[in-house]
Amino acid sequence: MQARDIEYRSDEVMRGYLAFDETASGKRPGVLVFHEGLGLNEFAMERARRLAGLGYVALAADMFGNRRQGANLQEIATLVGGLRATPERLRARALAAMNALAALPEVDSGRMAAIGFCFGGSVVLELARAGAELKAVVSFHGVLGTRLPAQPGAVKASVLVCTGVDDPLALPEHVAEFENEMKAGAVRDWQVIAYGNTLHGFTNPAADGSMMRTALYSAQADRRSWAAMKGLFGEVLT
Repeated sequence: MQARDIEYRSDEVMRGYLAFDETASGKRPGVLVFHEGLGLNEFAMERARRLAGLGYVALAADMFGNRRQGANLQEIATLVGGLRATPERLRARALAAMNALAALPEVDSGRMAAIGFCFGGSVVLELARAGAELKAVVSFHGVLGTRLPAQPGAVKASVLVCTGVDDPLALPEHVAEFENEMKAGAVRDWQVIAYGNTLHGFTNPAADGSMMRTALYSAQADRRSWAAMKGLFGEVLT
């Protein structure tokens, strides 16, 4: 497997992480990976390598620029809040990553998808709302609200949301609002899977409640949500 840093541009230099099987021949589906509020770190890069092991070309995108990291909740709130307050800028950065992946010679640009964790989960939903040419987006414990709801007919991707029932960042009323948005937007294919007795951050083994009390890893929810993603990709990326 080949894994390396890759630079691309948006409103500044973004430094992502690319992983793929260099021994495979022909063009393959490309999958974007969008990081948590901490920034592009080993967790997102490990997921990119895991996707590469499934036969995809995976790009773990850099949403903060120059691979900035959030060391504590205050820094995370500043980095994430600045982008969520300007969804057009957030979408532009995500689209820059998508275009960088699509331009690679190993990638079949007609078969692309995106996944995201926490903050990254909200990023992939914004890509879908923006009408990005993606076959699917998958949000893992992402924030579901938006300042720019999906317009009727705009969403082209199949949408999968994997969320914890006890996640304070995706309360039942937020889930209901998201479902209503999908209906009002006439989204062709969408689903929400809610895992019982599950908090925020359930896919990340490092989520032990020390930084955020309501973020806790769940091996069961992690395993089941990844399987749901693989099932969807098996349908739409083949």
